[in-house]
Amino acid sequence: MKALAVCMIGALALATTLAAAADAPRYDPLQTFAPFTYPDPVNAYRSGDGKPGPLFWQNRADYTIEATLDPASRLLSGHETITYTNHSPSALDVLWLQLDQNRYKTDARGAFTSQFPTEFTHGYQIASVQVEDGSGHLTPVKWVVSDTRMQLHLPEAVKAKGGSVRVHIAWSFTVPGEFGGRMDVNASKNGDIFEIAQWYPRLCVYDDLRGWDTAPYLNSEFYLEYGDFDYKVTVPSDMIVAGSGELVNPQEVLTQTQIKRLDEARHSDSTVMIRTPAEVTQPSSRPKQGGTLTWHFRMHNTRDVAFGASKAYVWDAARINLPHGKSALAMSVYPVESEWSRATEFLKASVEHFSKEWFPYPWPVAINEAGTAGGMEYPGITFDHKRAKGGALHMLIAHEIGHTWFPMIVGSNERRDAWMDEGFNTFVDIYEDEAFNHGEFAPKRDSEYAPGGGNPADEIARVIADPQAPALLNGADMTPEKYRHPISYFKGAFGLVLLREQILGPERFDDAFRKYIATWAFRHPSPSDFFRFMESEAGEDLGWFWRGWYQHNWTFDMAVRKVEPIDGDWSHGAAVTVANLDRLVLPNTLRLTYDDGSTKDVRVPVETWQQHREYVVRVAGSRKVVSVALDPAHGLPEADRTNDVLQVK
Repeated sequence: MKALAVCMIGALALATTLAAAADAPRYDPLQTFAPFTYPDPVNAYRSGDGKPGPLFWQNRADYTIEATLDPASRLLSGHETITYTNHSPSALDVLWLQLDQNRYKTDARGAFTSQFPTEFTHGYQIASVQVEDGSGHLTPVKWVVSDTRMQLHLPEAVKAKGGSVRVHIAWSFTVPGEFGGRMDVNASKNGDIFEIAQWYPRLCVYDDLRGWDTAPYLNSEFYLEYGDFDYKVTVPSDMIVAGSGELVNPQEVLTQTQIKRLDEARHSDSTVMIRTPAEVTQPSSRPKQGGTLTWHFRMHNTRDVAFGASKAYVWDAARINLPHGKSALAMSVYPVESEWSRATEFLKASVEHFSKEWFPYPWPVAINEAGTAGGMEYPGITFDHKRAKGGALHMLIAHEIGHTWFPMIVGSNERRDAWMDEGFNTFVDIYEDEAFNHGEFAPKRDSEYAPGGGNPADEIARVIADPQAPALLNGADMTPEKYRHPISYFKGAFGLVLLREQILGPERFDDAFRKYIATWAFRHPSPSDFFRFMESEAGEDLGWFWRGWYQHNWTFDMAVRKVEPIDGDWSHGAAVTVANLDRLVLPNTLRLTYDDGSTKDVRVPVETWQQHREYVVRVAGSRKVVSVALDPAHGLPEADRTNDVLQVK
């Protein structure tokens, strides 16, 4: 009996100890404020201030492409010439290209990353690959295809620091149906709509971070070099082509009426119809009957081009007013059944807002194209869902054209760091939503940001409390679809909201963020570059934030423990004991409410928690405190708001 009693006492003591441990704070200052290890080191290519280093380099790929689309067979065939310039310090004896159309083959790696597809194509059919020498002679090149990549074995290495090579490739593929996802062909009332993207073999990026970045195309997006594009698309004469860049042969593919209307639109803040709904079925809306027409486009300093083609397009346009007296043209093309009368208005307003706030739109034309690719962005053109309307259409257009800035201008690696384009873009969308037409559709509450329609801080707190949720620095291809929007979009955007509105303040944040965009425009920043740049420009050590919010899904929980008068007398002020209970720290606001209804706010900085788990905040005052609350505006992702308020008896 004595032994049993001892065992029972021991068990009770253990249970008591475990219960106390469960209630104990999880916060450890030494963990939260440990030196942050950036994913990439500082070197001569990338500096400690987050800017390109003195030896920074970036390769370049210029393209000349001629393609023909046969709508009946859905065959797109083409020939391209790539001029690849090697600015790296290493000679390159091979080139790697992306063959994204191979994603639709039955044995594609990407077919095994989610539910196995039921529809396929044969992917790329490569007819020839040749290299041009200095005298224009073409030499066949050995190539090896591996899933969505192709390696070229060059007869002579491309010299370092400025060497170049011209590669000629002939190819074809069958355009996938709506299972194509980011590109497809879909039916409409007056004919099929072709949304053509990832349509030509594209150079992989060779950079100072990994050498050849050959991540296969699974289901994430893209990482591409910048260059100039000159491309031609031949289609039946009854089709309209809307393509990235500027149409350079309007006299050959448009009617004189359409050319005149386009000129009017370039000087109009109101939407001008280029091809009306009634004209869609009128042969006179095309300059030629029968045969084909070749549409010729050029685009400078871009990482990609895409186009839409259909005989079903209604077409309208308006002027975009840019900083410094410059302008561009906003255009929308869509089938008659789409409720898109305000599409160009939405596009124009979005581009003007982003250009004013962050960085001027760099290209002469911005296009909305309607189909079923849903919402997908490319330089100068976006594919938006043809059934979207009203506020949903505004959200879609603003978000997709917002990708012009991330990652079309700031060329981050979408295939690895989705939050650097989706999160950043969702963040700037929040303020565009507030600015558009005096907040007509604000505040932003949609599938990208606070999808429950409630307080974003409370909603994101529930997301990061999910033990299965991946961290932002998790690779894009390793993020399950369930978490793609909640993490890459929502958490990525809310992190910048915290940085702007809670940690740095708008003045410091906006200046640093604008400089980041301008510094890395048409270059390839890494997460480390962004982290270092914001710290250096804003003048703040933010390692604790990068670790807690980006490297981990740490949760935030502060509490009010105790409130009492100083020296037992309210006329001497109040002593408020606050505690940090979980791993994440954030600056917080402590609001004291007095017996006469007046309030006083005290800012509790993150430095409070460098050496403490609990801290007594002494607040001067002469009246009795009746309640104390943390985060009274509910702007922080509090895991438990029940311990944020304490009533004083």
